[in-house]
Amino acid sequence: MADLVLRRARVADDAEPVDIAVSDGIITAVEPALRCRSAAEIDCAARVVIPGLIEPHVHLDKALLATQAVAPDDTLAGAIAVTGELKRGFTATDVAARARRVLDQAIVHGTTALRAHPDVDPIVGLLGVDVLVDLRAEYRGLIDLQIVAFPQEGILRAPGTLELLRAALRRGADVIGGCSYNEADVADCERHVDLVFELAAEFDVPVDIHADFADDATDPRFAMADYIATATERAGLGGRVAIGHVTSLAGRPPGERRATMARLAEAGVAVVPLPATDMHLGGRADETAVRRGIAPVRELWAAGVTTAYSSNNIRNAFTPYGNADLLDIGLFLAQTGHLGSPADLRRVLAMATTEAAALLGIGDRHGIRVGARADLVVLGTHRVADALLDRPDRCYVVKAGRIVARTTRTTEILRPAPVR
Repeated sequence: MADLVLRRARVADDAEPVDIAVSDGIITAVEPALRCRSAAEIDCAARVVIPGLIEPHVHLDKALLATQAVAPDDTLAGAIAVTGELKRGFTATDVAARARRVLDQAIVHGTTALRAHPDVDPIVGLLGVDVLVDLRAEYRGLIDLQIVAFPQEGILRAPGTLELLRAALRRGADVIGGCSYNEADVADCERHVDLVFELAAEFDVPVDIHADFADDATDPRFAMADYIATATERAGLGGRVAIGHVTSLAGRPPGERRATMARLAEAGVAVVPLPATDMHLGGRADETAVRRGIAPVRELWAAGVTTAYSSNNIRNAFTPYGNADLLDIGLFLAQTGHLGSPADLRRVLAMATTEAAALLGIGDRHGIRVGARADLVVLGTHRVADALLDRPDRCYVVKAGRIVARTTRTTEILRPAPVR
């Protein structure tokens, strides 16, 4: 007998609905009209079922600060400066409360795994990492948390950060982060990347770097993707390295852009566009033909680069918007990236599910197939192609075979009575 069966689940638009059986948190059958008894059932009624959504890049420790301060010029440098001052007043209680609010939103919106990037620097020390290590345990069974030790203030320009990163990895961080552009010059940016990869080797952890976050690469500090690809190959970390933002790619000449994307694909480096932040902070110096400031997603697809997207910052100086809803972010990426065909929309959805899972190193157990973990979301729509467009309710969220959230809504049109 199964623990749970999802009946009449729409998993593809060109096929009939199927039943999905779950036992011990694992999918054990996916087939039409399954003859199987179960302890619990969900009648999907031909509504869409997708794998759990995955947020690969979120700053939980800095979320929900917009009411305290905003960047006066709405630039990246301004946001870093304003947030750096706010960090001086962070407490464990405050950070945990704001992080819980975002995690709860994410769960309700269908997210079953999230990679968090808490700051690690001399301003805030290991506060964010310590809080998230505790929350990782508190939220076990609701959402899986990966923790990135993230040097927002740089490494060389913030003495003491290197040892703090090492301490964060000892405390329980799962991934080493980087912020290559927040250094004084290109030589320091390269040394920053080298140090990140040295820590990855020392602790045998993946790498997730913020890089190339600018409208173009006229400042060479924002053209580090090729260097990161080379470092990845040298370290033998293909498939375990991701770069967030990479907006300057879109502002480089086509030939350079293609060459860099080919290097990323060859090295096994994933790219994570962060459209809400990238659009908000990008193009601020443009007075006409304001640039969109988003990595060239379609070209990355064509080059064979693994891609995912994420909410990044939520309601703070970097991004004054957001509610940890990946389908909202996906629709925004589709709209701003000219990704409007049915095939495009399916691929954007995959960026938040199976491709994001590959980036987090859980691709072998994520998806709707026998043997995968039962992280599933029942959407309030009947076509996979409409999953982004309809902004549907997450009717049920299933984590490892257990229903962890549900949304029930009644809507009706009150038509006038016919005139007789």
